[in-house]
Amino acid sequence: MNVTALLAALQAQHDETTARAVGLRDQIEHLTAALAETEARLADLATTAKVIAELAPAGGEPDPPETNTAYQAIVNVFNQHPDQVFRARELHELLDMPTDEASVNITRSRLGRLTRQGFLTQPGRGRYQKRT
Repeated sequence: MNVTALLAALQAQHDETTARAVGLRDQIEHLTAALAETEARLADLATTAKVIAELAPAGGEPDPPETNTAYQAIVNVFNQHPDQVFRARELHELLDMPTDEASVNITRSRLGRLTRQGFLTQPGRGRYQKRT
């Protein structure tokens, strides 16, 4: 095999590998977007369930056993420390939650939702405090 043929074969492999990498990046982008949408939907469903439970007439059906969701844990921290400012990672450390980047990003999303709902304020970038 001569050098020209060898270089052509290497270039063909390079082109195939580049195309595969582009395809994989597209899949990652699509899956990341789908995951974000699904997590947002889960957060909406949790909030809806909480609002309905709060608005349900008393004395009807017995309340289901209380579960400590991530939202409830976050709200509890802010209620216990109304004047303190927290970052998402600090909340994870305080609540003994995993501190990997994916988990902290989910909490950032939850904090953003609580801010949009008017429960929290954002006194600085990435910092959250209970609205007084």
